[in-house]
Amino acid sequence: MHKFFLFCLLTIQVQFLLAQDLPFTKQDSLRGSITPEREWWDLTYYHLDIKVNPDKKTISGKNTIQYRVLKEHNVIQIDLQAPLKIEKALQNNKKLEITSIGNAHFIKLTEPQQKDIIYTIDVYYSGKPREAVNAPWDGGISWKKDTNNKHFIASSCQGLGASVWWPNKDHMYDEVDSLLISVNVPKDLINVSNGRLRKIENHDDHTKTYHWFVSNPINNYGVNINIGDYVHFGEKYEGEKGILDMDYYVLRDNLEKAKKQFKDASKMMKAFEHWFGPYPFYEDSFKLVEVPYLGMEHQSSVTYGNKYSNGYLGNDLSGSGWGMKFDFIIIHESGHEWFANNITNKDIADMWVHESFTAYSENLFLDYYYGKKASSEYVIGTRKMIQNDKPIIGPYNVNKEGSGDMYYKGANMLHTLRQLVDDDKKWRTILRDLNKEFYHQTVTTKQIEEYLCTKTKIDLTFFFEQYLRTIKIPTLEYSLEKGKLKYRYTNSIQGFDMPIRIFTDDSLQWIQPSASWQTTDFKGDKITVDPNFYININAL
Repeated sequence: MHKFFLFCLLTIQVQFLLAQDLPFTKQDSLRGSITPEREWWDLTYYHLDIKVNPDKKTISGKNTIQYRVLKEHNVIQIDLQAPLKIEKALQNNKKLEITSIGNAHFIKLTEPQQKDIIYTIDVYYSGKPREAVNAPWDGGISWKKDTNNKHFIASSCQGLGASVWWPNKDHMYDEVDSLLISVNVPKDLINVSNGRLRKIENHDDHTKTYHWFVSNPINNYGVNINIGDYVHFGEKYEGEKGILDMDYYVLRDNLEKAKKQFKDASKMMKAFEHWFGPYPFYEDSFKLVEVPYLGMEHQSSVTYGNKYSNGYLGNDLSGSGWGMKFDFIIIHESGHEWFANNITNKDIADMWVHESFTAYSENLFLDYYYGKKASSEYVIGTRKMIQNDKPIIGPYNVNKEGSGDMYYKGANMLHTLRQLVDDDKKWRTILRDLNKEFYHQTVTTKQIEEYLCTKTKIDLTFFFEQYLRTIKIPTLEYSLEKGKLKYRYTNSIQGFDMPIRIFTDDSLQWIQPSASWQTTDFKGDKITVDPNFYININAL
């Protein structure tokens, strides 16, 4: 406990110092922290009811926000990003006063807000939402046309925030319990959103409204609209919790290609239910939806734009050859259903929980179908993309993620942890139980670290400190001389002593280097360090 306390204290100090050096603003704090105007109420339900006008590139409508009072207060923070504007806010049909600070809008409530009582507020808005610059990384709304000159529209807003296209409580810590999203579009187009389609309404003005209902908790950026000249096909998957509806929506001209390429979807489901446990949203079905950008992990409505080819846009990110055995977007973005949608970070600084586990899921998919050698070669191959530019964990309370190394440095960290566990049956149980322990929850890094320490029965304090909070990759220095193996770690934090496997001419053995030189008897002329451990090696 003493070691863990010192570790936590050090982490807090480092995060504080990082925060002092970065140019964060009050707007960053309003967006990224649990403000007093957020903490007093708990989301229970949204009904987002909007009209999308593709020709004018506008969205208008309202969000009905239902919430439970946790403690009495009379100002509620709702987020909506310019150039969209809140037109009015009503509670019990009474217009409310709104004070705005940038994209944070503070609504003064006139009725007493009594603890444990559920209330509703209607927020009306309209305008031209920010157009995506480079979706999904620089998101917003993508207003495109398909090859038949039909409108092809989609939302993407991870990091940027769902408030870029609809008003909501735009912070990851509080997921809404359920959601109805009603989207009005021209009659020749179809809208596909999250959850299950409840009904389609036809209107006299040549439009239709699609009503989709999500019965499970959902994070804000996971909510999406996808509008196009879609055709539908699907299948029934016999999964761990029964029959799962798997539905696919693609542009009309791509139907035959999709029927072939989307066979990876059921393969994905089989592999990931094996490794991670049941798909977390049976009640809401699973969908793949074609969009005019690469793809995104929207909950139960995973978006796809990988051009119907294996790899990442036809390329193997690992250089091992194994990356061409699957469609990257189908596998990676669907992996987020377990890590991002089922288990969600409370603060985007901890987004490694989403991306490290999901990048790691790529090689577990390969493990399931092609074996451990294939999966190891793949994840080791991805190391060439690691930059070690800054720590994986970002600064807290300012809506700022850490390094992009959260993907493949994080994946290699987890692959290394699998080696330390050294028991594949136990490792699989740990991953499955992780999704049980934090089922439909928002979490912190501390919770995940403590869970893994407990379940592995390994003190991982310095392991996580090394890989998550520094840019140092430990280097094993060693020399062989006169039957003696001399070794130590350099480029490591104080206290780091991760054991590793080495192979000699005819045997395997474990050593546990530290920052101090150690010497052991050794038979043979050379050693090979197991490459499954993410370290550097320097033979002296």
